[in-house]
Amino acid sequence: MNAVRMIYWEEDGAWLGYLEAFPDCWTQGESLDEFKEHLEELYTDLTSGDLFASTGQSR
Repeated sequence: MNAVRMIYWEEDGAWLGYLEAFPDCWTQGESLDEFKEHLEELYTDLTSGDLFASTGQSR
């Protein structure tokens, strides 16, 4: 994963946050490690160019 800025916090026992470049796309995790895994997956999904390929939608 390239160096990207992430905004995150702990709330009610869960970690929440998003990538600064994609503030409308949040993710969460029960632990900080799980949250970071989800954030990496989100980054991959958002930057792969294949986000709409699995739904059959066109851009």
